[in-house]
Amino acid sequence: MHKIKRVNREKMSVEESRKVIGDNLSFAASEAYKLLRANLDFSLPDSAGCKVIGITSALRGEGKSTTSINIAYTEALTGKKVLLLEADLRLPTIAKRLAVRSVPGISNLLAGQCKGGDILQPSGLIKNLWVVTAGDVPPNPSELLDSKQMGDVLKALSESFDVIFVDLPPITAVSDALVISKLVSGMVVVVRQDYCDRASLAEVVRQLRFAEAKVLGFVMTGSDVMLKSYKSNYRYKRYGYYTSKKYYSKSAYERASDKQRQSNEE
Repeated sequence: MHKIKRVNREKMSVEESRKVIGDNLSFAASEAYKLLRANLDFSLPDSAGCKVIGITSALRGEGKSTTSINIAYTEALTGKKVLLLEADLRLPTIAKRLAVRSVPGISNLLAGQCKGGDILQPSGLIKNLWVVTAGDVPPNPSELLDSKQMGDVLKALSESFDVIFVDLPPITAVSDALVISKLVSGMVVVVRQDYCDRASLAEVVRQLRFAEAKVLGFVMTGSDVMLKSYKSNYRYKRYGYYTSKKYYSKSAYERASDKQRQSNEE
């Protein structure tokens, strides 16, 4: 897992949110996201066409939305046309974080309340990064995300963008992320240190495996470790989880399950 410096989980103002996204990131954090970008690029080569990557977590408050914004921004720095799609229809936050309009969004489009061109808007971070917000909170988020229209929308957007990052709800809270997992190229799970418990993480892995989702790896946030040098704090050695599904299965799922069994036996 790659570690990214801790951010306060309390509600942040627009100004405070801007301090931990985009070009306001520290050098070390910026390099950490670039390493994440490199591994995603290797795991999903350009020959596969538009890459659609889901970002989720086990629990709320693990930093998935911040991670989604920053990896989308970092990908856009390469010159690619990138879209950040907010599919957390229950508790959307990206409109506030980026200081963009919240409606119309993807929920309004799926409900037939607007046209496709109405929901796209500039992110305000970099010219080739666009955003689609969640829109109005619907009474039936799972049904909208599992609709044929959602698949059609992603297919249409894939023709206009090089990479699409989809900010999804936590898996242990609702089924929305699992519904979307069949429409994306792969999933990244955000894990906050000293916050997400082993049982919750094991359950996330179990559900993703059951849904036959391609898990690209994990991103660790909330690290309290304050090391002096970039070399020691942001090293590459824990990026092995991007190499293959077999490696991921053994190093994450089986290890988490074994530890949970040992804990229960004790």
